[in-house]
Amino acid sequence: YQLVDNPNRLHTVKYRAPHSDHWEDRPLDWAMERIAQLVKETRDSTWEDKDEKDHRVQRTLGIAHLGGATLDNEENYLLKKLYTALGIVQVENQARI
Repeated sequence: YQLVDNPNRLHTVKYRAPHSDHWEDRPLDWAMERIAQLVKETRDSTWEDKDEKDHRVQRTLGIAHLGGATLDNEENYLLKKLYTALGIVQVENQARI
């Protein structure tokens, strides 16, 4: 409950531009849009419809995910579904440890 409804919860993100020497406060909406843009750009630029043997693969190897033990099975299940829908095949987590 307190993760969502906490008076100390931050509502901005810290962003440091490439080659910058300082951090800036940015709105959460800006950060979410930026992440979506970068994922789309990377996915589009690394997309493979077929492999070298002409097998249909429809994937990207330009994005990977390594999850942590703080995620439970249900969260990992949803993340795996999202990444599969995006064509991301390199998905791993340490929740099983």
